Amino acid sequence: MVSRNLTQLSGQLLERGAVRRTPAGIPVLEFTLAHRSTQIEAGQERKVECEMGCIAVGQAALLMAAVKPGDAVQVGGFLAARSLKRRSPILHVNTVEFIEGTENGFQTEE
Repeated sequence: MVSRNLTQLSGQLLERGAVRRTPAGIPVLEFTLAHRSTQIEAGQERKVECEMGCIAVGQAALLMAAVKPGDAVQVGGFLAARSLKRRSPILHVNTVEFIEGTENGFQTEE
């Protein structure tokens, strides 16, 4: 069986922490996206709203550090447990796309 764990989510930056660095000097940034959309479920439209905790490491962290609360982005990555003790998921961001207010377009982590 092939295991897949790929997630894409668009939304507005709700809040973000400060960039911190690992002992090896790699930038890390935690943030929260607020998502609102209409989805089709069982043939019916459904309004969806949620907030998703995210973490970006490396180049993706530096890209997200430039995003202001309220700015729209689309991110891609994978879901993992927040920690060994806290099993709720957090989205580990590998790609960042600025939806509005930028000329940079699609950005990916190196």
